[in-house]
Amino acid sequence: MSDTARSKSPVNVALADSNPLMLGALSEFVDRDPRFSLVATAKTAENFLELALRSEIAVGVIDWTLPILGGERLLEVLRAQEFPPRLVVYSHDPQSDIARRAMAAGAAGFCDRSEPPERLLDIVAEVAGGRMVFPFLDVRSLKRDPMDSLTERERTLMGLLAKGYSNKQLARELSISVNTVKFHLRSVFEKLSVNSRAQAIAYYYSSSSAPRPLPGGPETDRR
Repeated sequence: MSDTARSKSPVNVALADSNPLMLGALSEFVDRDPRFSLVATAKTAENFLELALRSEIAVGVIDWTLPILGGERLLEVLRAQEFPPRLVVYSHDPQSDIARRAMAAGAAGFCDRSEPPERLLDIVAEVAGGRMVFPFLDVRSLKRDPMDSLTERERTLMGLLAKGYSNKQLARELSISVNTVKFHLRSVFEKLSVNSRAQAIAYYYSSSSAPRPLPGGPETDRR
């Protein structure tokens, strides 16, 4: 039995999953395990972030596809905090890409949803004890192009931005508000370490993962 299992005080755990059935099932498993104390649940990355900033959470179990920020961005934001909880990503990952990205973003562990729930709980206990728990990964791949850190929506936005779309055109094309476009652009700029649209576009086309520029594109005032 691990030191965590023998400790008198159970480990404070928080869960985040947008699927209410999954969240309910995970809550039951954690509640039944004397090693843990379930202190909070959340359905969005923003809710979990708020909980993590005001509650004493030792370990969080999060879904990779949490709305709206997503698991990757949530990890990056929490990593910048002084005393962040250790996070375990719980997601389907047949190609090990999510596990790799989760490790690079600051996760302490990863468990595939194909594993039995008992395995997830053991990983949480190990992470609470100070260990990192991941499937086998080629760590050389962690030296990745920052373009790889963009979400699917951000990649789509960058492709349109590189074609000359204005904020209004991006909002119309992606069926989101202009304010949401600005939020995504700020996130992209931060991830790529750039300060302007021009720098972001230049970075996009210099990346090995980006297509070559195509002629044409909408006439725009870039506002």
